[in-house]
Amino acid sequence: MKYYYSERWTEKAREIALALGFSHVKADRISVIVSQGSKSRHTIARIHSIGKAMMLGMNQKYSFYTIELIEKQFLKESPEEKIKTIIHELMHIPKTFGGGFRGHKGHITEKSVNALYNKYVNYKKTTKLND
Repeated sequence: MKYYYSERWTEKAREIALALGFSHVKADRISVIVSQGSKSRHTIARIHSIGKAMMLGMNQKYSFYTIELIEKQFLKESPEEKIKTIIHELMHIPKTFGGGFRGHKGHITEKSVNALYNKYVNYKKTTKLND
């Protein structure tokens, strides 16, 4: 596996979090990486975090979250689906921003991701009008 930092997708993830009002997401403590060489066939992206034990050991108050985009799968997606994938991964970050994850059940559904995607699209339309 090879990984590389993606400034483009990091900025996009931060923009999406801001647009969706995810105030619990600390923009300077999230990043996006792209992985190459994954054997995964169906996984498009994953989210990683520094857990509480590591945070304590590093004397950090807040965790850090990294979204991993699996290049082979992610590049096949449409522009709309790429944004939805980022939204999906951001939804895994709990309100505490404490290193844990929110599960799918009752929280991350196709309906909820689509609703947030529509909110993001409307935000983009509104901000373009105000530029």
